Amino acid sequence: MVEWYEQHEIGDGVVRITEPHVDPLLKANLWWLRGSDRDVVVDAGLGVVGLRQAIPQLFERDPLVVLTHAHLDHVGGAHEFSERVAHRSTAGILARGVPASLYGTELYEKLGIDTVGEDVPDLLISTLPHPEYDPGAYGVAPVTLTRGVEDGDKIDLGDRTLTVIHLPGHTMGCIALLEERTGVLYSGDTVYDGYLIDELPESDMPSYRQSMEFLAQVNVSAVHPGHGRSFDQTRLHELAQAYIRRTP
Repeated sequence: MVEWYEQHEIGDGVVRITEPHVDPLLKANLWWLRGSDRDVVVDAGLGVVGLRQAIPQLFERDPLVVLTHAHLDHVGGAHEFSERVAHRSTAGILARGVPASLYGTELYEKLGIDTVGEDVPDLLISTLPHPEYDPGAYGVAPVTLTRGVEDGDKIDLGDRTLTVIHLPGHTMGCIALLEERTGVLYSGDTVYDGYLIDELPESDMPSYRQSMEFLAQVNVSAVHPGHGRSFDQTRLHELAQAYIRRTP
């Protein structure tokens, strides 16, 4: 059995969980925050290997999961949690089951992405979690939200509180979470240190630009993104300004 997940202690009760055997296109971060009253997990990975099976200690305090948006690499394990939170506009697609495949061409087709001229990976995982695993059987289970949130809503963990920020653009249901005590922003796919995807069928470039105009002014101590490494406020503002410059 392959060790599917890696855990990285960030400090201050925060753990970054990654899936090292996933193609960079779908290799997303899960963020585990420990509160005095309860824990929260931001995003739920691809769901190739069960989180309860691989990281049982994650569920010892019955955490809630907050989904930053409804894409397979962020919601694959959401059905394993007893409480599931996301922007209320995503409730329908999550309940139906998000488009999903581990085969690049098939996934692009399901997402409505034109693959002409694209170098599309064949299989989006670099190894099988176990020899009998069938990538063709992969799918994302439908998820019913226990709470739909809007901009400004609070998620209380006891000694830490997360404020929901609605940042549409990558999808119209994208949210970020700001822990105002520490100034840490959990940004999902709205911003990470790489090329920001705004050409999906559900993307909206004018909304994305407005979200970036907000992020270009916000004060944070650190950004923990949906993909890749964390970065500081200076880099956040650079990424936001770069997006603003390249869009109408």
